[in-house]
Amino acid sequence: MKALLITGTDTETGKTVLTCALAAYWQTYRPQERLGILKPIQTGTGDSELYQKLFDLSQTPEEVTPLSFQAPVAPPVAAEREGRPIDLTLAWQAFNTLRQKRQWVLVEALGGLGSPITRELTVADLARDWRLPTVLVVSVKLGAIAQAVANVALARQSGVHLQGIVLNCVKPCSEKEIADWTPIDLIESLTNTPVLGIIPYLVDPTELTQLAGVASNLDLEQLLRG
Repeated sequence: MKALLITGTDTETGKTVLTCALAAYWQTYRPQERLGILKPIQTGTGDSELYQKLFDLSQTPEEVTPLSFQAPVAPPVAAEREGRPIDLTLAWQAFNTLRQKRQWVLVEALGGLGSPITRELTVADLARDWRLPTVLVVSVKLGAIAQAVANVALARQSGVHLQGIVLNCVKPCSEKEIADWTPIDLIESLTNTPVLGIIPYLVDPTELTQLAGVASNLDLEQLLRG
């Protein structure tokens, strides 16, 4: 079993788009390899339900998202509002069950690498503790270079193994804007981390054929080397 953690520099960077693109690629080009998707913890609604709708995962909602809280805020805050603990043992057990049954598991993180999971642990800590190869999604926007540098530094400080960076156009971007806001050579030079491709702005981010094509244009050999 191989696994990949998909995280980002922040919320709304495109983690779900990349997860869906990779899942669509599997469904289209590697159907013989059983794929699992795990969102260890979710606050609010959205990703877990989307995965169930788009893909034939043969997973129960609890197997996709073992920890779920209603309020769309940081997990420690959401848990305290509901008077519930954040029992990461449930998430770890769900991950272990998936990796015993599937050839590949895509793990989508909540928020960015620095986002809190509990009052003591961040997404970066989970990536390290679970020994998950990780890809960092960076939004194409002004300030992206600094965010990429800061998050790669956090990954290294926390002992996270980064496979690389994927740039994502969260809104329509011209080639000049992409070159100005996220110059690949500069990002790679500052972070010593490869940029594995660019996800263009998608008008319909649920169209599976388009998503599979997006994944095909990434450096999948580096991204999925495990």
